[in-house]
Amino acid sequence: MSSGTENTDDTDDSSTDSGGSHCSTADSDGEVAEEIAIISFGRKMETAEEIEDELEDRYELIDIIEYHGTVFDEHWGEYDCFIGLMASGIAMRKTAHLLDDKWDDPAICVVDEELTWAIPITGGHHGANQVAQDLATMGAVPAMTTASEAAGKQGVESRAKAMDTHVVNGDSTVKTNLAVLDDNLGPVARLDGPRAVLVGDDVTVLKRNKNNGIVIGTGSVSGASKESFVAAWEQALEETDYDFSDIEFVGTATRKEDEEGLLEAVTELDLGLVAFDKETLLEHEGPTPSKSKELIGWPGVSEASAIAGGAEQELVLEKIGYENEVTVAIGR
Repeated sequence: MSSGTENTDDTDDSSTDSGGSHCSTADSDGEVAEEIAIISFGRKMETAEEIEDELEDRYELIDIIEYHGTVFDEHWGEYDCFIGLMASGIAMRKTAHLLDDKWDDPAICVVDEELTWAIPITGGHHGANQVAQDLATMGAVPAMTTASEAAGKQGVESRAKAMDTHVVNGDSTVKTNLAVLDDNLGPVARLDGPRAVLVGDDVTVLKRNKNNGIVIGTGSVSGASKESFVAAWEQALEETDYDFSDIEFVGTATRKEDEEGLLEAVTELDLGLVAFDKETLLEHEGPTPSKSKELIGWPGVSEASAIAGGAEQELVLEKIGYENEVTVAIGR
């Protein structure tokens, strides 16, 4: 834990050189925040330590730093996200002169001493929303103000995180997120190379973070439990040479994306979830016949989503079932 002198004086606006950052990812490319600093007044250190204890298993690094007048200047660029255990006005005044570009700036999320509200104030899509949601496990209400999340929709940056990719052309997300709000953004289109691609400023380009991972394709009956999803995925992985660390994301159908058990399972395992629409799944239909094709016109979800999501678009494991509740296929 780093420390400094507690100071509530807001008159010192000096800045320092932020070169030499140790941050493994500045979260400017769609990666999740991994290195966190909790900035706290001395009198709130006990609460800061409670936050650290709650979140430590979810991040690579969490430091607690005692607040003083130039604390943000001194540590700007060293962390993906700051948790300010303080009034939002203090955090805003002390960081306003440091803000430069949303793709390069660290995220900031403030939380009150009673852990009532968790408020992302900068970098919502680049770590602050994520931290606010994690603080919800301590009872804090995440106060999301980014348009897509406020509307209950998955913004482009959130999709990038879910698919274990990063945004190449950040400026494009202004227009593509507006399309998300208008329900005008179609499924992510895959282009495999080598090839050159010419895009406009309303096309967001996502690049995979790794090319040798796997995709868990999964379907289920309505109401399948979290435990059933996790057990089904474990069973499927045991049939291969892969484990949970190799998973890029979990794929499913848009008609299954709100299944409570599925959402709880991906959250518990810290996996991204990507939902494919009917047309995409029909284009990548798997070899195993499915009754859903005859009944409702949808192909088998698990194989089709595993193929659609895989870099090579091929199956590693054809569909298997678990307890007549969950189906799983694995693609790469």
